[in-house]
Amino acid sequence: MENGNITFTMIKPCAVKQEKEFDILLDIKNAGFKIIALKKTKLSKEQAQKFYEIHKDRPFYKELCDFMSSGPIYAACLKKENAVNDFRKLIGNTNPELAEKNTIRKKYALSIQENAVHGSDSNENASIETKFFFSNLEIFE
Repeated sequence: MENGNITFTMIKPCAVKQEKEFDILLDIKNAGFKIIALKKTKLSKEQAQKFYEIHKDRPFYKELCDFMSSGPIYAACLKKENAVNDFRKLIGNTNPELAEKNTIRKKYALSIQENAVHGSDSNENASIETKFFFSNLEIFE
């Protein structure tokens, strides 16, 4: 995987429950991202705790892990030049009320917590998060 040209996203349980996953994937594709790995899965509480371990000392950690293990998610590895930064712009602010028009979170989020999607915040985390969900045999560039 090329550093800087991949990012990771999860379509969160709230968006899957609302059946918005394919609308979100279409928005991602229309923004020029190539989906190089994709799977539907459900995180166990332990997997959610491990994935969000970076936040373990934050007050929202338990609630976040409970939420992220509450239903199925879609995990995806995306490829595009400047992938992390471009994807962060596409998804918008964590708070959907502050997100710019036509961003994924403005269109599909219900609240700060139920904000439809996760997006990697750095090239390093994109690689770590992708490897959490996908082996090299599951990524097709």
